[in-house]
Amino acid sequence: MRATILPACATTVCKSSAGPDVTDPTFEIFLTAPPGLEPMLMAEVQQAGFDAPVLSPGGVTIRGTWEDVWRANLCLRGASKVLARFGEFRAFHLAQLDKRARKFPWDEILGQGVLTGGLSLKVEVSTNKKSKIYHAGAAVERFERAIAEEFGVKIAEGLDDADLVIKARFDDNNIQLSVDTSGEGLHKRGHKQAMGKAPMRETMAALCLRACGYDGTEPVLDPMCGSGTFVIEAAEIARHMMAGRARHFAFEHLATYDPARVQNIKADWQNHESALQFYGSDRNVNVVRMANENAERAGVADMCTFQPVPVSEITRPEGAPGLVIVNPPYGARIGKKKDLFALYSAFGEVMKDRFSGWRVGMITSDDQLAQATTLPWLPPQAPIAHGGLKVRLYQSAALG
Repeated sequence: MRATILPACATTVCKSSAGPDVTDPTFEIFLTAPPGLEPMLMAEVQQAGFDAPVLSPGGVTIRGTWEDVWRANLCLRGASKVLARFGEFRAFHLAQLDKRARKFPWDEILGQGVLTGGLSLKVEVSTNKKSKIYHAGAAVERFERAIAEEFGVKIAEGLDDADLVIKARFDDNNIQLSVDTSGEGLHKRGHKQAMGKAPMRETMAALCLRACGYDGTEPVLDPMCGSGTFVIEAAEIARHMMAGRARHFAFEHLATYDPARVQNIKADWQNHESALQFYGSDRNVNVVRMANENAERAGVADMCTFQPVPVSEITRPEGAPGLVIVNPPYGARIGKKKDLFALYSAFGEVMKDRFSGWRVGMITSDDQLAQATTLPWLPPQAPIAHGGLKVRLYQSAALG
């Protein structure tokens, strides 16, 4: 079986040998999300206009072109990674894998920076019992040796050291090849240089905001804001700012990369005006300083107010009600559980006494702590994988 690869011109009109122009077919693109938040990413993908999204464990699958890959990386707030499937072949034993990996046209997918040895590559393999090749380490060694010897590619020592990562998925002796087009996780927007303890990832914050019904048309307050992730993310959504505007991506190292067309995507993006204000507070003066610095770098400092006050001293902002969202400490994350009941109880009392009309969203791994707030929680959603824990997003309707 010959290897199948999507051509490098998959988003352009290519000349066929017969003469007329033909448009190359679309290919599979997988958008990853924290387990438990896939439906929220699905909603964002649909709203963004990507074709025929399909919900699946760990993310959302779409079909598209390389331009869709670029747009997903730049624009989606909830996706953790964008993986583009670019080829496949069959192999029943390691010698056959080595032979077919050597014949695969890697130069049609890898950019010159990788092919000349200036940038490094790493292969990640996942296998299952349906395939005769089941030893992932041996498969990685064959792939990397073949690519290095045939194309002069530099192999990175580890996944974290690589400029580009190829993912090979073995299933029933068929090997599906994908490339991580994001590089660093998409939660790294490019402006959060200062972080407190156990920071919330921007991608997860965006999906939790969406799960709470936030659409950029109401104020948001986080009374335990840390480095300001929820507040800054909410402000960016209100202003309709491009999520990936301030960072680089691994797709820039691919043969399919077209800088002019990527620049066109950025140029066509339009921010919105917003008069909304967003609020964060924390008892730690240092993390409040970090939050202000992060908001400044993100370009939303004029919309965000951060104050160094404890939960017991927060006040309701003037104007229409909105959303209070918080990621408080919980036993397995920060501190000891028995010391946290008073904090959760105080938070609940402040919400009931001062925030009539506001909705509340809270992330915690412990139902007993959630119930200590005595807030009228709606039935919690599915568990969410977060920092090695299983957490839940608790939500209330508008408080009476």
